Amino acid sequence: MTHELSPADLAQRLESLESRLAHQEHWLDTLDQAVVQQERRLEKLEQLSGLMRERLREQHQALQSNETQGGQRPEDELPPHY
Repeated sequence: MTHELSPADLAQRLESLESRLAHQEHWLDTLDQAVVQQERRLEKLEQLSGLMRERLREQHQALQSNETQGGQRPEDELPPHY
């Protein structure tokens, strides 16, 4: 049993498909923009992470240098009320 669609039915189906396609294209554009924003945020976070690692490395080296020169570590110092 074959069911042929009338020209009006075909036009309706075509219009429905075009509408769905336009909707999908809109969402693809939206997702693409979101991916671009996420990439930018990731790059900034990676830069911040690198700066934090460098700062920690510098602090660690300063503490080691202070210890080798006979200085006290901050945790070894007595609070002012002692």
